[in-house]
Amino acid sequence: MAYRKITRMYSMSMRSCMSTPLACQRGRQLATMVPPTYTNDGCRLVQPRSLVHQSVRSMFIQVHDTPNPNSLKFIPGVQVLESGTADFANSESAKQSPLAKLLFRIPGVRGVFFAQDFITLTKADDEDADWRTIKAEAFAVIMDFFASGLPVVHEGSTGGAEHSGSSDADEETVAMIQELLDTRIRPTVQEDGGDILYRGFRDGIVYLRMMGSCTNCPSSVVTLKNGVQNMMQFYIPEVLAVEEVKDQEDLLAQEEFEKFVKTVEPHPGKE
Repeated sequence: MAYRKITRMYSMSMRSCMSTPLACQRGRQLATMVPPTYTNDGCRLVQPRSLVHQSVRSMFIQVHDTPNPNSLKFIPGVQVLESGTADFANSESAKQSPLAKLLFRIPGVRGVFFAQDFITLTKADDEDADWRTIKAEAFAVIMDFFASGLPVVHEGSTGGAEHSGSSDADEETVAMIQELLDTRIRPTVQEDGGDILYRGFRDGIVYLRMMGSCTNCPSSVVTLKNGVQNMMQFYIPEVLAVEEVKDQEDLLAQEEFEKFVKTVEPHPGKE
């Protein structure tokens, strides 16, 4: 019953696919630059900027809306991570990811999230951060990076995307909570470009970290209470409630963003 609720909740979220199914094809050896081309339905067929005497791959990059209006899900049609997910709340946390560092250089990009087969970008919530500009630059960055053969994340780095946290319950209860997250909840959330990680269980309250498109999403509270909490309580009677908690890097990113907002806000009485 609870699983149906969370699935139905996410199926009601607006999803607008901007392309046809993924497709990749072998490119020819070209001696000139090839401009970007588009399919009849608007999907950009991304071409390398420099194709001089190289056999390269062209790729269709799908773009999906998410429940968070400030996040978009990019599907490049190639493997992004071998396993798990990686979340980068700011450029400082992206030091272990060459691709994340490049994406943070795009004006307006505030967060980067990787999963096995997609990338979620979160933009700043202001008028200057325009998705049309960000998408165009993201297409080029993603295509050029995968053509380079560099690792998306340096070996040994997870981007903080692992279960962790203290608990006052027995190990069996904690294991059940984490298993429920991994098998029933996280796959559904990842479909919408986000992820949820266990961060502790104390006094009957499960603490979870929201990542990707779930970060600062207007519907995240509904997701936690009507979806995750209901399912947890259905399967694990020890669970009394579910609360969101932010990691230190999330708090630092929020603090830095608030400082930036104050620097650009107009001061009363000044023209």
